[in-house]
Amino acid sequence: MPAAPRLKILIPHAAIRRRVRAIARRISLDFRGQPVHLIGILSGACIFLADLARELELEVSIDFMAVASYGRSGKSSGQVRLIQDLGSSIEGLNVIIVEDVLDTGLTLDYLRRTLLARRPKSLRSVVLLDKRSRRLAPEVHPDYAGFEIPDQFVVGYGLDWAGRFRHLRDVCVLLPASRAGRRARSATIP
Repeated sequence: MPAAPRLKILIPHAAIRRRVRAIARRISLDFRGQPVHLIGILSGACIFLADLARELELEVSIDFMAVASYGRSGKSSGQVRLIQDLGSSIEGLNVIIVEDVLDTGLTLDYLRRTLLARRPKSLRSVVLLDKRSRRLAPEVHPDYAGFEIPDQFVVGYGLDWAGRFRHLRDVCVLLPASRAGRRARSATIP
């Protein structure tokens, strides 16, 4: 039987909560009482979107899209494809794309182009994690970002590995089993 994966906490839940509140305050100020329409990118952004929506001091509507660029390997394929489209029109709305991780920039670039064609009043993006070192589309930047992180595979707070670990409150680095024993703040996950 293979060894259970081990995790190292990269960003503790308390820090995530503080940063989500700060982002929500900034968005609330930027839109000054105007309604916003959050578009969560499934499935990784679901927890971030829920926490962000509850902290906004604005009228909020929510919809979801699903796109794919990753396989089970944890590496981007470089091609983005739409799996689930929005349930309603965004024409004339203040739209904010809510993403879990911005790495290559290809997904966010695809989403921006796709959504701009639908004539929203405004279009912005917010990401929880920004991996700038992996950017293949250097012109792509989020309007709001939580944390810049190194090029490591992370799970928790909505992010998964092969469908596992989304439920974790912290953002954690998934450690290879062979190196896991040498990490100080790691935990065995069943």
